[in-house]
Amino acid sequence: MKVTRRTFVGTAAGAAVATMLPLRAFAQAKKPASPVTVTIADVAGNLALTQGMFEAYAAEKADWVSSFAFTKAPAPELPGKIKAQQAAGKVDIDLVLTGTDALSAGLDQGLWIDLKAHKSELPNLEQILQPQAFKMQALAKDQGVVITYYPSGPLIEYMPDKVPTPPKSAQELLEWAKANKNRFIYARPANSGPGRTFLMGLPYLLGDSDPRDPAKGWAKTWDYLAALGEHIEYYPTGTGQVMKELGEGTRDIVVSTTGWDINPRALGIVPAEAKVQKLDGFHWVTDAHYAVVPKGVSDEKIGVLIDVLNYILQPKQQAIAYDAGYFYPGPAVKDVTLEMAPQESQDTIKEFGRPEYADWIANNPLEVPLEPKQLVEAFRIWDEKIGAKKG
Repeated sequence: MKVTRRTFVGTAAGAAVATMLPLRAFAQAKKPASPVTVTIADVAGNLALTQGMFEAYAAEKADWVSSFAFTKAPAPELPGKIKAQQAAGKVDIDLVLTGTDALSAGLDQGLWIDLKAHKSELPNLEQILQPQAFKMQALAKDQGVVITYYPSGPLIEYMPDKVPTPPKSAQELLEWAKANKNRFIYARPANSGPGRTFLMGLPYLLGDSDPRDPAKGWAKTWDYLAALGEHIEYYPTGTGQVMKELGEGTRDIVVSTTGWDINPRALGIVPAEAKVQKLDGFHWVTDAHYAVVPKGVSDEKIGVLIDVLNYILQPKQQAIAYDAGYFYPGPAVKDVTLEMAPQESQDTIKEFGRPEYADWIANNPLEVPLEPKQLVEAFRIWDEKIGAKKG
């Protein structure tokens, strides 16, 4: 059964049988004695982008994988679950698809295997990844592999009939929220891509002393978020609820990203006429999804997973990541164009994409997210100083 794109998305990316490309950058892993079942836990909505890739692998390499079993979970819950399984000596999750949130929590708790021992079997990541995606790869500390990438945000999204003159700066956004109480919203950063992108983007927008140090360098950011929070009704636990409320008219401005702008409009969750805005002093805070392997997975399965990673990082498979714009653009590897994507993806992005994105991506700074320890610290401070005020 297909896993939904997000909590509200109907059908995941379609399967496509593809052939392995004889690229020198890719390696060959050890074949298992018999086909294995691989259990994949998705805590980032990543299967919307990659499920078709995994299904193509299973169709082509039935002598390696008998089937993939897909599960979904909220990012904050998974590390504790895996830690408990590891303590019991029974890990039943073979591969985790995660954003920087659960990646960082797992690094902090020592949950993931170190892939340095398998470097010769993995693709040459510096050779195949887009330069900014390769910068994101450094955040994995050799304990994960970037499989999808996008410039992300933070952007604000609004309904032009309700907001004819949208805020153009962080200060104007605060003033608008004060004048329009409870009409602005964003989700808890620890469980929301746009939420954490907003959190990490504000130090650049506000000119904080050190955008890389949430504990000592974000004085302006924490003061700003506290002031903004006075005019926010509550913080949803996921971005899907934020977009639902924008679509229903409960909120007029929300925090967004390129993908969270395009995909909900394509799905009819948000009206097509919604607009986006970047704020003065804007820096992109890039984002990526990673594949990580929990400690406790058998060596035989690790060999299969290495082969799977080689497969899904090939250009023909990566083109599936354009999907319906959820992580726009989506591919992590170089030279994967929209014209290589399935026709359905091409049609969706041509209809719901925005021409200004190419200019914004080319002409604004691109920053990598915080290092894992700093990101965990930022989430903790936000939860204590900002989120706790709403119960």
